[in-house]
Amino acid sequence: MLQVTTQPPLALYVHFPWCVRKCPYCDFNSHEAREAVPERDYVDALIGDLEQDLPRVWGRSVTAVFMGGGTPSLFSPESIERLMAALRARLALRPDIEVTLEANPGTVEQAKFAEFRAAGINRLSIGAQSFNDDSLARLGRIHGRREALRAAESAHDAGLANFNLDLMFALPEQDLHSALEDLRTAMDLEPAHISHYQLTIEPNTLFHARPPSLPHDDLAWEIQTQCQQLLQERGYTYYEVSAFARGDRQCRHNLNYWRFGDYLGIGAGAHSKLTDVNRNSVSRTWKVKNPRDYLQAARGGNFTAGERSLQRDDLALEFMMNALRLTEGFETALFAERCGIPIATVQAQLEQAEQRGWIQWDTQHLAPTADGLRFLNALLELFVPEIPT
Repeated sequence: MLQVTTQPPLALYVHFPWCVRKCPYCDFNSHEAREAVPERDYVDALIGDLEQDLPRVWGRSVTAVFMGGGTPSLFSPESIERLMAALRARLALRPDIEVTLEANPGTVEQAKFAEFRAAGINRLSIGAQSFNDDSLARLGRIHGRREALRAAESAHDAGLANFNLDLMFALPEQDLHSALEDLRTAMDLEPAHISHYQLTIEPNTLFHARPPSLPHDDLAWEIQTQCQQLLQERGYTYYEVSAFARGDRQCRHNLNYWRFGDYLGIGAGAHSKLTDVNRNSVSRTWKVKNPRDYLQAARGGNFTAGERSLQRDDLALEFMMNALRLTEGFETALFAERCGIPIATVQAQLEQAEQRGWIQWDTQHLAPTADGLRFLNALLELFVPEIPT
C-alpha cells in the first residue's frame, strides 16, 4: 500500500493540436490545419475541460503553465489572452509563475510576440531545430534560416529575453562542422535556454516509414560531446540530459516533470498525473485525443478518455524515468515523498546500476554518472517490472 503524505507542486499543461504542416519526424499529437483553426470553440473547450478537472486540484497553487503542441502560436493573442483570463479566474496562479508558449519561426507568429507578452506569456520556446537551410528542408520545416534568426531577434524585441531555442543534432547528412555551426549560431542569439537533442526515428512517423540517412552512432556521439563542451564554455549549465540554461533560467515546468511533481493536462490528448493525499493514491488521466472528437466532447462536458491508478512498480519506473534525466540527480528522500514507497523498493536495481558505473548514490543523494546519462535507456530498463511468465 502507498503511503502518500505530501502533495507535490502542481503545473498546468495546455495542448494545442494544430500545425501548419506535420513534420516527418514528429510523433506528437499534432494535426495539419487544412482549414481555419476553430480558435473560439477550442478555447471554450479548454475552459470547459479545466472546469471539469477543478475539483481534483481545488485550492492548490500552480507553479508553471506550458502551452505546447502542435503550434500554439498559430492562435491569436486575443485567444491566448482569453485563455489566460480564464486560468487566472479559476486557478491559484503563483505571482512569479512561469508561462511558456511554444512558437515556430514563421513570420506571422513573430509579429505576435509582443502581444503574447501583453497577454501574460513570459517565456517562449522557439522550434528552430536548425539554422541550415538544407537541414531544415530535409526535416520538412516550413521556415528557413532567415526566419529562425528573426524569431529570436523578435523575442528580444518583444521583451521576452527568457526564451528557449530547440536545436536538433545528428540530422540527415549532417557532419560535425555543420552541427557546431548550428550551435554557435544559436548561442550568438543569446537565448536564456537551449534544448539540444538528437533526432530519433519514432514509430508512426513519415521518417519511420521512409528512414533518412543519419550520421552513424560514433559521429552522433562526437557531435553531442563537442556541443555539450561548447555550451558549457559559453556559460550554459548542463542540468538535464538535453537541456542547458544560463543563470536560473531552467525551465520550471519541465523541472516539475523531472522531479515527479503533479501536473494537470487540458486539451486534446493531454495527460495528467495527480496525487490525492486523502485517497492515498497517484493517478493518471488522459483526454480525448482527436481534435474533432475533443470539440464534440465539449457538448457533453466529459473530456476524459481514460484513467488509471499507478501501482508501486509504475511509480518506481516513472519516477526514475524522470529524475534520472537530471544531471544533479535528486535527494533520496524525494523518492518516498513523491511515490509513497521507500527507496529500498528498488535497492536491487540501484545496486546493479552502481556496479555498472551508471549512478552514484548514498543515503542522502543519488545522481547519474556521465555514463549513466549516455546509456540512460539501458539504465532505465533496470526499473522495468518483469512480466510474469
